Amino acid sequence: MGAQVTKDETKLLIGGKWVEAGNGTYEIINPATEQPVGQAPNASVADAEAAAAAAKEAFPAWAATPVEERLALLKAAAAAIQAKGDELVPLVIAETGATASVGSRMQVPVSAARFDRYSQDIRHVQESMLPPVVAAATPLAPGGLISALAYRQPVGVVTAIASYNFPMTNMAGKVAPALAMGNTVIMKPAPQDPLAVIEMARVLDEVGFPPGVINLINSQGPEPASALTSSPDVDMVSFTGSTAVGQQIAASGASTMKRLLMELGGKGAAVVFEDADIKGVIGAIGSVWAFHSGQICTAPTRAVVHRSIFDQVVEGLSQFAGVLKVGDPTEMSTVVGPLISAAQQRRVLDYIETGRKEGEVVAGGGRPEHMASGYYVEPTLITGTNDITVAREEIFGPVVVAIPFDDEEEGIAIANDSEFGLYDYVFSGDTPRAFRVAKLLRAGHVGINTAQRNMDAPFGGFKMSGIGRDGGDTSLEAYSEMQSIIWSS
Repeated sequence: MGAQVTKDETKLLIGGKWVEAGNGTYEIINPATEQPVGQAPNASVADAEAAAAAAKEAFPAWAATPVEERLALLKAAAAAIQAKGDELVPLVIAETGATASVGSRMQVPVSAARFDRYSQDIRHVQESMLPPVVAAATPLAPGGLISALAYRQPVGVVTAIASYNFPMTNMAGKVAPALAMGNTVIMKPAPQDPLAVIEMARVLDEVGFPPGVINLINSQGPEPASALTSSPDVDMVSFTGSTAVGQQIAASGASTMKRLLMELGGKGAAVVFEDADIKGVIGAIGSVWAFHSGQICTAPTRAVVHRSIFDQVVEGLSQFAGVLKVGDPTEMSTVVGPLISAAQQRRVLDYIETGRKEGEVVAGGGRPEHMASGYYVEPTLITGTNDITVAREEIFGPVVVAIPFDDEEEGIAIANDSEFGLYDYVFSGDTPRAFRVAKLLRAGHVGINTAQRNMDAPFGGFKMSGIGRDGGDTSLEAYSEMQSIIWSS
């Protein structure tokens, strides 16, 4: 294993001051070594309430700050995060278990890029003129030519609750557009790996955001987060995580009519037609294993394959799984690292055993024997029907389920037969058909012959996969309230 990275954090950022957490600290574990990375602050409910009050107090002045000044601070934050890359990348790898490739390319640099993206001019999103209308006189007002401006106001105080798989990247994607639109924020990282996010909060504080505009609460237990999601001082919750937790947040915020932006679970289907490029298909579906050990909600975890090429695709995926290097995430040659925790490892292995009973495990299926420590699971391929448990429930690990279909109608039906609808895929040499099928899939995002993303495209889910959209200019819209301003001319 690479050199042991350690980092102790004991303080929270509340109202511009770094204060000791009310419940002390707790230990963060490196999922590759099962050794401590360091200590993290453990907030109390009182800490969370104080952060919400500080953000509420800071909101009017920040919302009134000229947009040019807000965006300049975001630009400075992007540069500062990038400058700390050599320090942040090893820390992210240590606490998340991300491979060196993923950590160095998809964590810190993308976080900086997101702050830079939202440091650009936002006026084209913030306001737009509507065509005037001729209005007849009414008992309320005389007639005239009535003009209107659609104007976006900040929502207010935003609690940003990030996921554990890409802690910095996910948090930056919430905080940067929220700040650009004039909101104040409370950052709440995932309890498993908060250390790099705390460092990011320190960077934001140091570049000069006013006191209370950025606050940070971290805790091992759910009570402080629950206090934020129900607080009358919080206007919006932006959450990335499981559907079950999203349901709890929605219920908690209902009494205060919280605005919600939630990216929840996924069970992505890759519909593979008989004329697809099989090599490309195997590379794309294999990303479930090769990209952060399957801990990604956009993963094509269901391979819905035309029966005429089903055996060929299954064989190709089996071979691909067998050559992926599972090991030390600090080594650049490692492709598959550990899962985030012992609990998640056990959960994934239990799912695999269920898949073994209900279907057939054709590759992987256990813990890699050569790894004496760490929360590792082998890249696993299971065949079966869309009715088996591993095809229905989100596993969040390196597990793919391959399901055959006989015709286009059945393939679409299988893909849509899920409570989730976040990210699906279509693979076909017939591009017009692929586009037509994509429009029939009940998913917020559909990739055609690629697993690549367009980060400016609106992103979010149908059904139980979430509420709302972010990405590109859509994120600015998500962290705003629409106001109509009307006048007579």
